[in-house]
Amino acid sequence: MHIFFRRLGTVVKWTLIAFFGSSILAVILYRFLPVPITPLMLIRCGQQVADGREIRLVHDWVPLESISASLPQAVWASEDQNFLKHHGFDFDAIKQAIDEAQRGGRTRGASTISQQTAKNVFLWPSSTWLRKGMEVYFTVLIETLWSKQRIMEVYLNSIEMGDGIYGAEAVAREHFGCSAEALSRQQCALIAATLPNPLRFDSANPSSYMYRRQTQIMRQMRNLGAFPVRGEDEAKED
Repeated sequence: MHIFFRRLGTVVKWTLIAFFGSSILAVILYRFLPVPITPLMLIRCGQQVADGREIRLVHDWVPLESISASLPQAVWASEDQNFLKHHGFDFDAIKQAIDEAQRGGRTRGASTISQQTAKNVFLWPSSTWLRKGMEVYFTVLIETLWSKQRIMEVYLNSIEMGDGIYGAEAVAREHFGCSAEALSRQQCALIAATLPNPLRFDSANPSSYMYRRQTQIMRQMRNLGAFPVRGEDEAKED
């Protein structure tokens, strides 16, 4: 029995070493390299096959400098206005969400752009404690090893923006017939309005609710100002 537990301990030890080593290496590599595919993309392809549909996966990586400056500004305004101030977790937003839920209000998420990026790139959609714990781990890693601009760049290239559509360039081509760089301020706000549920809200066929949300986001964009270019994190936070 003693030998069994010793061997089990050895297996657990090397499993943990392999996990932490490979995860840190992946985060370091993705600091510089495009993310070619994410777990959610693979899951959606599997769902399409299960539903008897053709596989649809539109995803074209472009650098942040080739994306309209209004798009990072729009998602910053709509998804995480404290993005440049926090270190991965917005504890004020979490507290507000908990208080609102306890008062019987609507349930709303408090995930930051950093958390969403960690989940999209390295994990799978789930509400289990294991997945949430791993999300915390990967969020800390990317906040430590990536700049805010790199997190935004990966987010805008990897997030789901429609049925089989992932990233800024893909949604620009599919829904607006232009490149991500040519997206207008209004189009960027409309895309941001879909992000809570891009399979329900369609930026190509916006509802009246989405137009109202677009107006709100554009107002918030004016209040926030421009999203800082690479190297300006500290200046923006001061």
